[in-house]
Formats: sequence, C-alpha cells, structure tokens
Amino acid sequence: MDVTLRVDGLSFGYGSRLVLDGVSLAVLCPGEVTAVVGPNAAGKSTLFRCIAGLLPARASMLLNGQAVRTSEDRRKLRRLVTYLPQEYASMAALTVFEVVLVARQQSASWIVGEAELGQVAGILDELNLDHLALRYLSELSGGQRQMVAVAQALAREPRVLLLDEPTSSLDLQRQLELLHLVRRLASERRMTILVALHDLNLAGRFADRLVMLHHGTVYADGAPADVLTELSLWQVYGVEARVERDQDGFPRVTPLRSLRDLRGHQETLVAEAV
Repeated sequence: MDVTLRVDGLSFGYGSRLVLDGVSLAVLCPGEVTAVVGPNAAGKSTLFRCIAGLLPARASMLLNGQAVRTSEDRRKLRRLVTYLPQEYASMAALTVFEVVLVARQQSASWIVGEAELGQVAGILDELNLDHLALRYLSELSGGQRQMVAVAQALAREPRVLLLDEPTSSLDLQRQLELLHLVRRLASERRMTILVALHDLNLAGRFADRLVMLHHGTVYADGAPADVLTELSLWQVYGVEARVERDQDGFPRVTPLRSLRDLRGHQETLVAEAV
C-alpha cells in the first residue's frame, strides 16, 4: 500500500523554548527519499519525534490526503510509521536474531513459524548481518548495533520510515552501503523515507529532495542542487563554501572557512590597521 504524508504548521516547544515554529512539509511520496539537513539544534530530531507521534506537537497532518484527527487516525499513523532514533541504547540480553524477530512480531502476531524465521533471516542477509545472528547485542560495536536497529525497523514493514542520523556510528563503507539500501527500499518497496543527515554531500547524492531547517523553521525545500547553495550554507551554517557539481551531476560542497574565522580575520586586520 502506497502512503503519502503531509505536514502543515507543525510547532513544538519544551516549556517556553520553541523548537519548531510552523514547519510545513509538502507531500512526502512513496518511492522517494527526503533528507532533512541543518546545523545542530535546528530541530531535526524533534521534527521526527513529532511526526512519529512521540511528542504532542501542534500540527495538521494528512495521511493519504486525509486529515489525522481522531485517536484512531493517530493509531493508524503509528502503525504505518517506524521511527529509528539516533541513539540506539538497547542492551537486552538477546541475540541479534532474537531482537529482530521481536520487532517483526510486534507488527504481526506472536505466533512464530517458518515464514517469520525466514523473513528475519532474509533481513539480516540483506544488511550483511547474518554472521552476527547469534551474537548478543552487548557484544557488538556501536556501528553494528546501529545496523541491527535498522534491521529491526525493516522487520516492522513500515510504509513511512523515519531515520534520524542512521550513519552517525558507521564507517564510510557502511554509510554508503546503508544509503544505497535506503534508496533501493524506497524504490522497490514503495516506502516513504525521511532521513536526517549531517553530511551534506551524502544528502545531496542519495536524496531526491532536501529540507533544510534553520532555527526551527524550513529555510529551503526542494531538489538537492537547489537547496545546497553557497548562500544557504552561509546563512544557515555560517560557512563560506564552494558548491560544484561532481562528475555524476550531484552537488558537491567544499567548506572553506566559518563565519567566525572570517570575522576574527577582519577584526585582526582592523586592529593591525589601527
């Protein structure tokens, strides 16, 4: 089943501190990967938690064009959406196979048969985790646990997948493998995928669409080449950068210096002139 999601006027704050202020996202479509970028404290993780229904945000959400209003609507949204947080802290005394199986059964029934066992084995094989199937979580590295968390998310068979910094604990090879997988899942399984990334070059290469957050609002939303500009990097990140197209036509960001460095240099020049 294809699922579209739209967010209008989403606002959320912790006490008197407003974190998200009227964030609107045009329709998130199946088969597409949308990357959310922005500096630290821009509101990326809070946005994901609000969409997943984990935080009580003020917003208008439309699921397949229908407003999410009632408690039953919200339950349906939670069944279709899987959120993978940035920090994966589970240290349960279970093997990798067992924790993925538990995640699979949470979205199905608790009757475990050959089909369910085969599905879990298939997911571990797809993520190149089959060699870790009988290892306990406590024995794994941070990057390995992160990949197991991805396996758990896929086991729930979501229609909308929210990935909050899924590459943060991974080495370069695993980052590329995971993002290639994300693109393939969106295409082959018609999933609607929203992924928060810090690496702008990875976001520009693997996403169909970028949403750039700045101080809790949407600064830009569109094709990666349209969002990743020298002006946006200057205004949002405070960085002087060069943006070019690589040999495949993707935007390539080369940071040069920060706005703070430039200000310091200017202040030095003024002091020396005096």
